[in-house]
Amino acid sequence: MTATPTEHRAKIAEARNVLGEVISRARYANEPTVLINRGKEAAVIVSYEDYMTLRELRGYLRELEAGTTSDDAHKARMLGEAMAVAQRRALGD
Repeated sequence: MTATPTEHRAKIAEARNVLGEVISRARYANEPTVLINRGKEAAVIVSYEDYMTLRELRGYLRELEAGTTSDDAHKARMLGEAMAVAQRRALGD
């Protein structure tokens, strides 16, 4: 069974002091860090790979929302596959 990856949380000022560690966790351990500003989630530091996956998913989603082509079923399948990849990454597979 695969364990759920750790999600770290840190105030921005604290994360700034250990930025190299925060980046290493995102890059090598696939562990995001949620940055907190004044008690609220402000941003997340994730690996570049995860960021690019998110961009790709957003693009597919925009195309599906437009719904102007007869190829929407294909796009929906592609989005589902990309989401499955993202989920596997999040689970550390």
